[in-house]
Amino acid sequence: MQERKILIITNRVPYPLKDGGNMAMDAMIQGYYEAGWQVYLLAMNTSKHHIAHVALQRLFTHLYGFSWVDVDNRIKLREILKNYFFSKEPEHARRFYSDAFNVRLKEVLQSFKPDVIQVESVYLTTYMPVIKMNSNALNVLRLHNVEYQIWKGLEKKTKNHLKRLYFDNLTKRVRAFERAAWKQYDLLLAITEKDASLVSRLAETSHVIVAPFSIDIPEVKPDTVKGRWVGYHIGAMDWIANQNSMKWFLKHAWPYIHKALPRFEFYFAGRNMPDEFKKMHLSGVYCYDEVPSAEEFIADKKILIVPLLTGGGIRVKILEAMAAGKIVITTSTGIKGIEAAPGTHYLRVHKPEDFVKAIKWCFDNPDMAEKMAENARNMVIEKYERKKVMKNILNEVDSLLSGRHRR
Repeated sequence: MQERKILIITNRVPYPLKDGGNMAMDAMIQGYYEAGWQVYLLAMNTSKHHIAHVALQRLFTHLYGFSWVDVDNRIKLREILKNYFFSKEPEHARRFYSDAFNVRLKEVLQSFKPDVIQVESVYLTTYMPVIKMNSNALNVLRLHNVEYQIWKGLEKKTKNHLKRLYFDNLTKRVRAFERAAWKQYDLLLAITEKDASLVSRLAETSHVIVAPFSIDIPEVKPDTVKGRWVGYHIGAMDWIANQNSMKWFLKHAWPYIHKALPRFEFYFAGRNMPDEFKKMHLSGVYCYDEVPSAEEFIADKKILIVPLLTGGGIRVKILEAMAAGKIVITTSTGIKGIEAAPGTHYLRVHKPEDFVKAIKWCFDNPDMAEKMAENARNMVIEKYERKKVMKNILNEVDSLLSGRHRR
């Protein structure tokens, strides 16, 4: 059989592998490559996540092809206001449209001639006209989140009246944009079972499968270091859901924790760390910018704390922590999409005082806490191992391609 060819289109360069979005995209790229496909990666090199060209030239050299286009996606107040009053499209979709990227996409489609095109952001659906005009490939959309639910969650949590009006308007725009976008693809890859069910109902399509974030288990080092029983959190701090959740945790939960357990320490780090966190200087709390090695940062820390209040998709850092044998304390939102049971695989918290109870339980029951971490690692190996997840995706894609050839 002729070697399959896939063009993967991303709204940023999936590098460095220090946040969930990049890791999720890279896992898919490597999954197709390891399955023997010819993989071409076309990425936006955005102003928000810009990488120097000299560094880009050293990336993804094992793939059939890799090219990028510089895209200015900075948030501009004038453009936001213009979009709000004179357009029905979400401002996010406008921000990711570039004439230069459109031209480069057309060139790649005509020269590479892919069998499959996989789009890694719903906002890139604005390029579907050029895709349809220049290719007969099977079109696949990876749903990292159901985007409108994120903005709906933020709208509910926001007390500022003007922000609530804006988030409400944006939620409605994104919801309409997503529903129209989903119908333009031959296959939708939802990251959770709940997302798949929702998308299938709203888009009125059966071409949706669950394709969770997957982990190359051998690459995740188990927790062999004698870890300190301290808390940690690491993630992209330029994501508003992470910022709001950390503000809530430090303001409302940390005082309870520090009063009950004055010697307990909490370390958190992330890309684009806001200055307000660096200036807090809370006793027992240690704040860092983006660390050189996430692996080294977490190696000697035992307890991952994810106080997420809003957001969708799967928390990649939770899966990685579980695979590494860490103890996970998180909310129902944080664990969303991961088939884990509270008390068996992780400790679930709701209110600020719940964090104290969870941490105290770990100290009072270290053997049971270690067993819970072991259960979580085994669960990740069983359900989220990369080769198993990719096998399901490849079977579905092959089935759809074969169906086309029979027609």
